[in-house]
Amino acid sequence: MNKVLIANRGEIARRVIRSLKKMGIASVAVYSDADAHAPHVLEADEAVYLGESPSSQSYLKQDLIIEHCKRLGVDGIHPGYGFLSENAEFARKVKAAGITFIGPSPEAMEVMGDKLSAKQAVKSFDVPLVPGFDEAVTDINLAKKIAAEIGYPVLIKASAGGGGKGMRLVDREEDLEEQMRMAQNEARSSFGDDAVFIEKFVTKPRHIEIQVFADSHGNVVHLFERECSIQRRHQKVIEEAPSALLSPDMRERMGQAAVNVCKACNYEGAGTVEFLVDADRNFYFLEMNTRLQVEHPVTEEITGLDLVEWQIRVARGEKLPKSQDELTINGHALEVRVYAEDALNGFTPDIGTLERYRVPKGESVRVDDAFLEGMDIPIYYDPMIAKLVVWGKDRPSAIRRMIKAINEYQISGLSTTLDFGKYVMKHPAFKSGDFDTNFVKHYFSDPRVMYTAMEEEGDALSHGILQIWDDLKTMNNYDFASQEEPSAWKITRTKG
Repeated sequence: MNKVLIANRGEIARRVIRSLKKMGIASVAVYSDADAHAPHVLEADEAVYLGESPSSQSYLKQDLIIEHCKRLGVDGIHPGYGFLSENAEFARKVKAAGITFIGPSPEAMEVMGDKLSAKQAVKSFDVPLVPGFDEAVTDINLAKKIAAEIGYPVLIKASAGGGGKGMRLVDREEDLEEQMRMAQNEARSSFGDDAVFIEKFVTKPRHIEIQVFADSHGNVVHLFERECSIQRRHQKVIEEAPSALLSPDMRERMGQAAVNVCKACNYEGAGTVEFLVDADRNFYFLEMNTRLQVEHPVTEEITGLDLVEWQIRVARGEKLPKSQDELTINGHALEVRVYAEDALNGFTPDIGTLERYRVPKGESVRVDDAFLEGMDIPIYYDPMIAKLVVWGKDRPSAIRRMIKAINEYQISGLSTTLDFGKYVMKHPAFKSGDFDTNFVKHYFSDPRVMYTAMEEEGDALSHGILQIWDDLKTMNNYDFASQEEPSAWKITRTKG
């Protein structure tokens, strides 16, 4: 494999390019109008234009991407995550064109891409499933019967769903019909498939996923777990590895279950098997993501491995670089997704210009990002600016390092989730490890609690100081050229 096209954008495109350079493989970037001057375009060996900014007119144009590959002599396509990464039709087209798709087979994607078929596939491999009805439900009377049998609360879930779409929590029978109709409408709108199923709602759920890898020689390993329970709108915001919840025995059992999921669909490449864990530490298969995950860096940090390199080696037909016995956990890693969102206003997107953008540096601090100072955050794509990742010898030291890194991360011009990340790091529930996917609901239902917490230690006063500093420097009647940066200021506060 001499040349690889990355059918993606942003930080994951930059991440793939880094591994390609290390392996001596030429890289081809793709871009839309909005990304014409993006770092991933500048860092690749070659770059080709796809179209206008909306993804439907650029990053989702399957045939155009393949045409570029043929013209440039590309050997492989890395899809990153999102966009076409789990599109079986695209994977088939790539294979038909004589190009290697760096990912699983289209057949494995189809089995695991539908939650119902995935449940059916893993049933005979001793993989625990959430109690429920593993077939599509359209009749409301049948739905009521199922819900009564498994007991309320229940979850209505889109079979082809993801990211919390097509999902409804129902606490009582009186609400079931309306919520089921809403779930079906949302599923139809988002995925073109209104099939839904019903399962028991797991109380105090933890969202824990297992990184898996399989090659074409029958070897399958797991690279331990990631804790992904800090979420908003059913989407992850903070991840860590390993989980504070798992014992060595539970880690081994979950890892084996994840390996069995791979065997159930003849999987090859990188994948993630997601589980729900209840208050009694019972775990249940949720779904499988047939691609690299956003949060893969925390696994890299605790294993010392390059997962993109592993993907490429497997795609080239090589055996997995390590066996299960050779894989070990070293230390603890945390990741905060830095979104252009206003956490104090319901995590609403806050698209704007990065008027000031300075990333933290130092020992065991990693920033996977996609922007430079002065760039705009496009309205067309996910509003993630970066992933801030730290490693520590243990969980407490990793938390301390993350707080320090957040303090040193300088962003002005828009709101971000950095302050929320710091709030979580300092919260007693998070520090103790006793939390679940309801963290935001329980501890952040009134966002003013974060402002109060910031104010108590002076963070609220310093929040936005960099923006004020930049504004002052533009005033013609003041010369601040010789002044120190705001981090050197001593700020005092008085009551009243």
